[in-house]
Amino acid sequence: MWLLIAQCVAAQTAVPSNTPPPDGKETQLHAYLEQAAQAMHKGDNAAAEEDLRRALKIDPHSMAALNNLGIVLARMGRPAEAIPLYETALNLHRDDPSTQRNLAIAYFKAQRYLPAWQLLQLLATKHPTDFQILDLAGLSLFALDRYPEAAEYLERANHVDASDLETLDMLGKAYLRTKDYKALTSVFARIMQVNPNSASAHIMMGTAYDEMSNREEAIKEYQAAVAADPNFMGAHSGLGFEYWREGEDELAEKEFRAELQRFPSDPVSNCILGQILLNETHPADSEPYFHAALAVNPGYAEALLGLGKAELALDHLQASVELLRKAIQINPDYFEAHFALGTVLKKLGKTAEAANEQKIALDIQEKRREKAIKKNESQ
Repeated sequence: MWLLIAQCVAAQTAVPSNTPPPDGKETQLHAYLEQAAQAMHKGDNAAAEEDLRRALKIDPHSMAALNNLGIVLARMGRPAEAIPLYETALNLHRDDPSTQRNLAIAYFKAQRYLPAWQLLQLLATKHPTDFQILDLAGLSLFALDRYPEAAEYLERANHVDASDLETLDMLGKAYLRTKDYKALTSVFARIMQVNPNSASAHIMMGTAYDEMSNREEAIKEYQAAVAADPNFMGAHSGLGFEYWREGEDELAEKEFRAELQRFPSDPVSNCILGQILLNETHPADSEPYFHAALAVNPGYAEALLGLGKAELALDHLQASVELLRKAIQINPDYFEAHFALGTVLKKLGKTAEAANEQKIALDIQEKRREKAIKKNESQ
């Protein structure tokens, strides 16, 4: 998600030189600034950085040098280093609009979303139809998990530029987080007008239908995503997940294998494919997939459980115990892991420990049942 957000950020705004220092070195300062500008134009960021640092040695208060060095550092993937430069420039000229914008973008690129939002909020008041400001404000709020507010700013950005697909995509994700499915449907329609073959939009709608327990429509949307772009990340795995939930293991296996052919390190696809193979009584075949999932996410409790059960099926009892204990350490309320551990301990002859684990499993199951009853009663 954060990679997607980062790709939405436009370049910062360059700042013209301010009044040179009256110390006889203005000619050299001007030369360094001109050389840096030419280097920036050519994309030679290293040369531009060198010239701008030289300029700042002559005049540490040069607005042009401070801002443009910040821009160069951001272009070089070092936005955190740009922030103090912009902050210094703002201390010199508090209301300089270019510096404010540059600092907001640097905060955002450095994933400092709260100060980015605080500055962007002020800029949006001054520039209520500025697409970049509205878009970044919405993205910052999204990163802060403030989805209703994020949707408000992303809607405003969409009104300014209705054709920007990345904004529409993030707007749809904001509505998905708030479970505002009616608004999400509206965004989906807008995306289809711009790009009728948007796999991402179909995946969003598939997710929404899944959350509404309408798996028939969810499957249709994921099928549409695969048809739109079979190489889009999550299209095959999303469809596979729906088939798996419906008990269609053969269809699910086909889709997860298609996903892994394109994205071999996807932990969810590896884990569920491992579970399918394990359920088909192929424990040895399932092990590589669980290992692949854990290589990406060592704390993946479901993969630890699956691998633990595979080791049990292969009669590797001690290895099974270690894996199941790790799963429980990550999630102490993991009913299935406690129950499986009880089974392994019983086979090892540790009857007291086995009974304790199975009691814990039953207690967790009972608590879940009581919680579900209370939830239904409150509704």
